[in-house]
Amino acid sequence: MALSVDSSWHRWQWRVRDGLPQSPSEATPLLSQDRRRQSYNLTQQRVVFPNNSMCHQDWAAVSRKYSGNRICTTKYTFLTFLPQNLFEQFHRWANLYFLFLVILNWIPSMEVFHREITMLPLAIVLFIIMVKDGMEDFKRHRFDREINCSNIWIYERKERSYVQKCWKDVRVGDFIQMKCNEIIPADILLLFSSDPTGICHLETANLDGETNLKQRRVVKGFSQQEGQFEPEYFCNTIVCEKPNNHLNKFKGYMEHPDQTRTGFGSESLLLRGCTIRNTEVAIGIVIYAGHETKAMLNNSGPRYKRSKIERRMNIDIFFCIGLLFLMCLIGAVGHRLWNGTFEEHPPFDVPDAKGSFLPLALGGFYMFLTMIILLQVLIPVSLYVSIELVKLGQVFFLHNDLDLYDEETDLSIQCRALNITEDLGQIQYVFSDKTGTLTENKMVFRRCSIMGSEYSHQENAKRLETPRELDSDSEEWTQYQCLSFPAQWAQGPATRRGQGWAQPLRRCHSAHVPIQGHSRQRSVGRCESSQPPVAFSSSIEKDVTPDKNLLPKVQDAALWLETLSDTKAAKPFPSTASSIADFFLALTICNSVMVSTTTQPRQRVTVPPSTKTLGTSLEKIQQLFHRLKLLNLSQSFSSTAPSDTDLGESLGANMPTTDSEERDDASVYSGGYSTDGGYKSSAWDEGDIQGSGLEASLEDVLEAPALGLASPELCYEAESPDEAALVHAAHAYSFTLVSRTPEQVTVRLPQGTCLTFDILCTLGFDSVRKRMSVVVRHPLTSEIIVYTKGADSVIMDLLEDPECATDTDVEKKVRKIRARTQKHLDLYARDGLRTLCIAKKVITEDDFQRWATFRCEAEASLDNRDELLMETAQHLENQLTLLGATGIEDRLQEGVPDTVAALREAGIQLWVLTGDKQETAVNIAYSCRLLDQTDTVYSINTESQETCESVLSCALEEVKQFHGPQKPDPKLFGFCLPSETLSPSSRAAVPEVGLVIDGKTLNAIFQGKLEMKFLELTQYCRSVLCCRSTPLQKSMIVKLVRDKLSVMTLSIGDGANDVSMIQAADIGIGISGQEGMQAVMASDFAISRFRHLKKLLLVHGHWCYSRLARMVVYYFYKNVCYVNLLFWYQFFCGFSGSTMIDYWQMIFFNLFFTSLPPLVFGVLDKDISAETLLALPELYKSGQNSECYNPMTFWISIVDAFYQSLVCFFIPYLTYKDSDIDVFTFGTPINTISLTTILLHQAMEMKTWTIIHGLVLIGSFLMYFVVSLVYNATCVICNSPTNPYWVMEGQLSDPTFYLVCFLTPVMALLPRYFFLSLQGTYGKSLILKAQKIDKLPTDKRDLEIQSWRSRRRPVPIPGEAQCTHHPVPPVPEQDFRASSPKSSSPHKRKCKEDWVLHGEKYSRDHLKDHPCPGDSSVKPSSREYPLLGPSRTMASGVYSRGHIDEDRPLSRGSHRRSQSSMTI
Repeated sequence: MALSVDSSWHRWQWRVRDGLPQSPSEATPLLSQDRRRQSYNLTQQRVVFPNNSMCHQDWAAVSRKYSGNRICTTKYTFLTFLPQNLFEQFHRWANLYFLFLVILNWIPSMEVFHREITMLPLAIVLFIIMVKDGMEDFKRHRFDREINCSNIWIYERKERSYVQKCWKDVRVGDFIQMKCNEIIPADILLLFSSDPTGICHLETANLDGETNLKQRRVVKGFSQQEGQFEPEYFCNTIVCEKPNNHLNKFKGYMEHPDQTRTGFGSESLLLRGCTIRNTEVAIGIVIYAGHETKAMLNNSGPRYKRSKIERRMNIDIFFCIGLLFLMCLIGAVGHRLWNGTFEEHPPFDVPDAKGSFLPLALGGFYMFLTMIILLQVLIPVSLYVSIELVKLGQVFFLHNDLDLYDEETDLSIQCRALNITEDLGQIQYVFSDKTGTLTENKMVFRRCSIMGSEYSHQENAKRLETPRELDSDSEEWTQYQCLSFPAQWAQGPATRRGQGWAQPLRRCHSAHVPIQGHSRQRSVGRCESSQPPVAFSSSIEKDVTPDKNLLPKVQDAALWLETLSDTKAAKPFPSTASSIADFFLALTICNSVMVSTTTQPRQRVTVPPSTKTLGTSLEKIQQLFHRLKLLNLSQSFSSTAPSDTDLGESLGANMPTTDSEERDDASVYSGGYSTDGGYKSSAWDEGDIQGSGLEASLEDVLEAPALGLASPELCYEAESPDEAALVHAAHAYSFTLVSRTPEQVTVRLPQGTCLTFDILCTLGFDSVRKRMSVVVRHPLTSEIIVYTKGADSVIMDLLEDPECATDTDVEKKVRKIRARTQKHLDLYARDGLRTLCIAKKVITEDDFQRWATFRCEAEASLDNRDELLMETAQHLENQLTLLGATGIEDRLQEGVPDTVAALREAGIQLWVLTGDKQETAVNIAYSCRLLDQTDTVYSINTESQETCESVLSCALEEVKQFHGPQKPDPKLFGFCLPSETLSPSSRAAVPEVGLVIDGKTLNAIFQGKLEMKFLELTQYCRSVLCCRSTPLQKSMIVKLVRDKLSVMTLSIGDGANDVSMIQAADIGIGISGQEGMQAVMASDFAISRFRHLKKLLLVHGHWCYSRLARMVVYYFYKNVCYVNLLFWYQFFCGFSGSTMIDYWQMIFFNLFFTSLPPLVFGVLDKDISAETLLALPELYKSGQNSECYNPMTFWISIVDAFYQSLVCFFIPYLTYKDSDIDVFTFGTPINTISLTTILLHQAMEMKTWTIIHGLVLIGSFLMYFVVSLVYNATCVICNSPTNPYWVMEGQLSDPTFYLVCFLTPVMALLPRYFFLSLQGTYGKSLILKAQKIDKLPTDKRDLEIQSWRSRRRPVPIPGEAQCTHHPVPPVPEQDFRASSPKSSSPHKRKCKEDWVLHGEKYSRDHLKDHPCPGDSSVKPSSREYPLLGPSRTMASGVYSRGHIDEDRPLSRGSHRRSQSSMTI
């Protein structure tokens, strides 16, 4: 197949011919011939000169303009700490407000308290925060100093050698020498590696948390160096892009002395913070240093998020400020009116030094400011400190919850944002990734299709049904592997040799392992127990049981492969054997997997094992195969057996078995095979060939000295689990990847022969192309072959047009293979498998050389480099030949369905945003209960904005007919009032709605300004799936829902592609899974399993919100109640701004006496137990509706505070009226009564009583009396002229004091107690009902919970999941019934678009050839799904695969579903 020259190549030629700006190649001079000095634009690019003798002057002139390598992450210095910290603290308006009050109090005419007393609270708060900030910054300083003083080897120009210096001494242009296990100090361009192939391995765990190794390559032209790299002879100039934070993007070129250029990219850049692995020495030149490195540019710190309660609290504080100003205004006006009643100046009105008196208006203004100082406590400045302390306590209990700890990963929950814990209890929308979040991201090879033939791998499916049992078997097997076993048991734990077939090993087998034997033994590498874990290498992932039908064909293909030579002409149509061989070669070669061994983990294998060359032994093998007719001989190559088993041992292990029960269990297929699974051959039936004799004869034939018997097991280090799964699958069929270098890759065939392919070029996978290609030279035919794997939606469009075939039969075969492969892809997708297509292409030498030149020019380009590289890839990856497809299962995490169901019961809308294909995402949605079998599912796929608008409008109209118009919940002062809801019976008659949409449709929605219509439709949907969505689209969806609907959002993901979505939501949760730690590092909370989200939200979220919300409301009540006591007193002191309570008593009141109970309440209170919250998820709705803290609860608490303050003031006032007591004697009972009332109010709010609660309340009450007695006994002249000396002691001896202190709190709290009693008796709140259930004994509580759930469970929709549809309540122009083909007739309807509506199946076919008529009829199928109107039925004639599953039982995930799908 020749390489076709497409339009991209012509565009490139036109660009060169027309003199347009082009990318420089290696032959393009950088400097003009008449100019020896190049002028560089340092504002748009970075130019790096080497720091050696030849270029030292240029280096000195340029390098000083670049940042050094010293880092400083501290905020302060010794001199700037005090002013800068105070400046930052006074950015809080509350601190600024109290600073204003302190300044006012220093004015003599407005002084209320002693100046020092007024300064004390603010000074304490500022000092505490200053100490905290200083300690944190000092820790950062110590860490910076430790990093900056780390040692590294830097090339010294004067000494002409490498000298050990500190990291802070590194400059741009320096040569750095790094050794194995050293951390890279700056961003360095790799120029030398001790690896002969020029490869350097990196571990990027410090950067992104990923433990799998990455490969970096030396810049082209420097890989073939003899001896050590000499920096003095490096005379090149490096030009690259300016510093940026793109970790995976880097481009530049190197100017050589001969004025040519060599391009390089991110594959040659060593990033700061990574660790050198498996490479003895690496040398490079510094490109970016210090704060200009990519790692430091990405270290922007966490985004500050304000919680919903904090936002609500700021609004209420403004209300408090308004209330404060109103009270101060009343005081000022009252002062003016009261002074106006005196005909002469009263004796207490003191004139100034000139004998003049203040005007009444000015006196009133001064009194206004004085009242602000007096009533300052109305603004709860201590509330901020209390909230921070409460959140620390809540985070402590989160960290110590064993239910949120994962034993497998040894990880507990991480709280990375301490200021939004209460938002966990108010989430309304959850946006989740699919792969790695809902699923385990453990890719397991399940099925494959080769040349149109499907291989279901039933034995492998059975093995995967009990993964835990297999894992335990593997553990038991490992204990025996260091012992000697007969050959028939040395193959691995999962298979046992039978009569020509493979039998899965059961637990009973592993319990009776024969220990003694005289057969040849094998050293198995897995007995090494000290090896570090290798990513994507669990037993579930790497153990694959081969398919019985495919295995003999693979053996034939391997034998056919060895008969190839460069003299054989290519056939017009590939044979089955050649296609199978190419299929498994593509699985083995087309990847970036690194090979290591278990005895030397992470030590890359570069030298293939020595094997005999092809010769007479191969001919003898072929003769023996022909004589024995053992087509399934290679069944002995099991999933867990290393593929280096030689042929003699394989045959010797095929001992006849007498276990008939095992044979029956293994019987899956017949036809060509015996009932016991083995291929019927006369040799086996007659019993002429014995195992031992056959083993000896084959050993003689092979003449191989126990090939690979002592070789350890190979380990595969993959960058993605998909690659690892495919390599393990090929390994199970004995196509084993044994070594890889940048230039070569070696594959061992089933019979032990090794083929070494020369790698000519590798086109890595990217999210735009969605494919990967490897160009290799075949070692036998010398052909240049392109192996490509990628998404089916992409590969299918790149295949060669069948019409180009010269032979009609070939064209038919190609079309048939493509159609059957597509059918298998759809089948895999419906089963929830991840699909990949495998293809190849053969190109000529001349075409490849032309393309290679094109590619080199693109790589050397600095401008439009990405576009040019994409153009070259498109030029190569076309006219492909389809080899087959694979289906890989990504298993659901444990507990995901229960968690999804619980979140939905809690009223949380769950959206899945994934880049996976639509069919796979839909199947996973059904598996995890995101969609139900009775749901009506709308699937919208279109690129046209006009079509998208019409589809959304029609779907919205259809849904409104079911549900009626969506009415917003009524609100009163911003508080959502309960609206009328349908009863379960009436609600059950309306089917639930789901929406499936793809990335192209999302583009049409965002570009066509259809966001509001889209959101309106989603309001009726129980769940939404966005498939094939990019990371940018994910974040845009989250922002759209968050901002337009004004709801609380939560995003959860595990990969780097979820970072933008996580940061856009109100709460971002990262899962520490298989895709590194980038999502965790960008998140607010990190968990290890999706199921932990259930308790995190329903229990801890509810508790955190309930505690903090009620504590905030209590703080507002407490401060208003106490301040009003001073306000009422102003009416009896002439609005003079004086107080009846001692100043220190007022300070101690908030600082000691009433501070601890709210803290304990906010940390330990539990309104409902965890068990009840988990059993009744709908209780979570109280947080969504902000029932604990909203405008109504705020104003009720303010009114209650006013009432209680009136009672607490006027009952003592009336008691002591007309008596001769002094002012402090009058104020002491008021202070005592208010403290008692406030503490009892707190006790009434507490739902949980523990010893700590009781001790804190009683302790606060007793502390008040102890402090008061000591203070009043010692304060003789401390507050002259009014001293509180012996006031408390005198009150305690007065019986009236006790009577007043007992009756007044009762009167003050009686209305609240009465209200709580009525609420508890007649209240309809779910929280109150749950609290009553919580108080019951365990058995009765369980019965009540079951009764609750049964009453609230919706009734199933009649007939939705059954064979016939029953009528539902009348809906205009709706006809819900199912009909047979005889009784159903075509319906007519008018439409703007012609839609393909289908129920059970998803189709990839698009309706292209049917224009939208005015009247259209759709042929009904055997089942009618009229969910879009009476005429909208499932079309059966427009699908090529409408009859696929008629004769086979429904597989998992392919149940009957009531579904309306619109595919445009």
